[in-house]
Amino acid sequence: MEDSYKHKGLRKQLVREVAEKGIYDRRVLDAINVIPRHFFFDPIFETHAYEDKAFPIEVGQTISQPFTVAFQSQLLKINKGDKILEIGTGSGYQACVLVELGARVYTIEYQKKLYQKAIRFLPKLGYQPHMYHGDGSKGMSKFAPYDGIIVTAGAPTVPNELIQQLKVGGRLVIPVGNNETQSMVLIEKITDNKIRKKQFENFSFVPLLGEKGWSDSKT
Repeated sequence: MEDSYKHKGLRKQLVREVAEKGIYDRRVLDAINVIPRHFFFDPIFETHAYEDKAFPIEVGQTISQPFTVAFQSQLLKINKGDKILEIGTGSGYQACVLVELGARVYTIEYQKKLYQKAIRFLPKLGYQPHMYHGDGSKGMSKFAPYDGIIVTAGAPTVPNELIQQLKVGGRLVIPVGNNETQSMVLIEKITDNKIRKKQFENFSFVPLLGEKGWSDSKT
C-alpha cells in the first residue's frame, strides 16, 4: 500500500472541496487529510477515492461521501477521550476519522463479511477501534453510556434505545427517512428526560438493517 505525493495532493484537494461545502472544524478536515482513503478501494477503482461521492463496497453497502463523513463528525463535536459508538462500521473509514479525532471508538457492523474485513484491515493502517459484529440498530448497551453515537445508515425512526445509551450532554447523529432519502437528525441529550433536536435535509444512505431498522419484513 503506497501513499504517494500524488495521493496526498488529491487529499488536500478533497479537503478544500469539503471545506467549501461548509465543513469548518479544522480537526475534522485534518483527519480527512491524514487518512489514505484510497487504501479502502480496490486498486482498479483508486481514481474514485478522492472524489466527493459515495462508492459501492461489498454486500450492497457503500463507503460514504467524504462530505457526509465530515458533516456527521463535525456534528458530534468530539473531545479527546470521548467514548463514541458507531453503528455501521462498513469499510471502516468513518471509524478511522473518529479515532483521528481522539475518540475511544466502539463500532458495530451488521454484515459479517464487512466486520471480518474491517477487523483484519484497520489494524494494518494503525487504527484499532473496538469492533463488533451484531445488530447495532438497538445500540450496544454493554458499553453505554456514550458521549456520542453516530449512525451511518438510514433509519426509519430514531430508536429510543440510542437516546437511552447517551450520556447527559451527549449527541446522537442519525439519518432518518425512507430507503432513498433522509434528513440528518442531531439529538442532544439535555437531561435524562429532555432532548433537543435539529435536522438537516437531503442525505442518502443505505438502509439501517436490524430490529429497529429496515428488517427484511419492512423492505
